[in-house]
Amino acid sequence: MFSTVKKYSLRCIYVTLPFIASAANGQTMNTSRAESQQLMNAALPFAEQMLERHGEFFPYGLALNTEGKIVSVAGHSEQQQPQPSEIIQIIKSGFIEGAKSGQYKATALVYDARVTLPSTGNKSDAIAISLNHKYDYSVIVHLPYKIEAGKVIFGELFAMRGENDIFKK
Repeated sequence: MFSTVKKYSLRCIYVTLPFIASAANGQTMNTSRAESQQLMNAALPFAEQMLERHGEFFPYGLALNTEGKIVSVAGHSEQQQPQPSEIIQIIKSGFIEGAKSGQYKATALVYDARVTLPSTGNKSDAIAISLNHKYDYSVIVHLPYKIEAGKVIFGELFAMRGENDIFKK
């Protein structure tokens, strides 16, 4: 379902995205996957850092703009302690607005999730990264984890088809 997980410095990870979605042609799909992978690899170290320091993290987003630069996308609520689901909706709304205006060509929404592991059926905490690209590529990557003695231990990465809800046609 996915390629190997490669470790680099301080246990941050790089991964190769799976081929899940369909696109108009192979070149477009390769570009979509490569740009989505670039976003995911930029997004994961912050989640790992927050898990190691605080044992949790709030949802956050990154986008690839039309100039090819990665930009941070944050959500703000008037509430002092907003629910993660509210922050996710705010970030998604910002992504949709940026997609409609032609500002973004890919997005990555990162949030803490509870998932069922496909290998065992057990429940696990996971870093979830919802990746969407303007060329019809949409996946949700899950990186299961557990925290033991203050250390984050990652499980086997898996991905599923995404909602394709940012770059609506």
